[in-house]
Amino acid sequence: MSAQDPTPADRLAGTDLFQGLSRRHLKKVVELSRTVEHSPGRQVATEGLGALAFHLVLDGHAKVTSAHTEIRTLGPGDYFGEISMIDGKPRSASVEAVDGLTTLVVPHTVFLRLVDEEPTFAKSLLNLLCARIREAEARS
Repeated sequence: MSAQDPTPADRLAGTDLFQGLSRRHLKKVVELSRTVEHSPGRQVATEGLGALAFHLVLDGHAKVTSAHTEIRTLGPGDYFGEISMIDGKPRSASVEAVDGLTTLVVPHTVFLRLVDEEPTFAKSLLNLLCARIREAEARS
């Protein structure tokens, strides 16, 4: 990373989900997380299976599929896994590394602690979920 590349904390702050957290809280989340490199073709998340973490894409790209249909491509700054972190149910889609993919992995326990202890984070999460419901209703 060059001096101008965003740090993992900067990337978290840039998401709609984490933007309301203080720098101190963002740094703490990063300290409690880990960076994982996924080789091209690696299945990072599998539809129908349980979830243990939230993933923020730091570098590279991944494709998201559901019922074997490609839904979208993820790149730096995108994330996945937040829905399963909330409801504890199996993943609603699969995510596969397209090229060298690097993600910041926020463990389930850290994610839940943020929901419990940080009202700003919980509110951001509620707003995000409401927006997704409205989008889904508009499509149907």
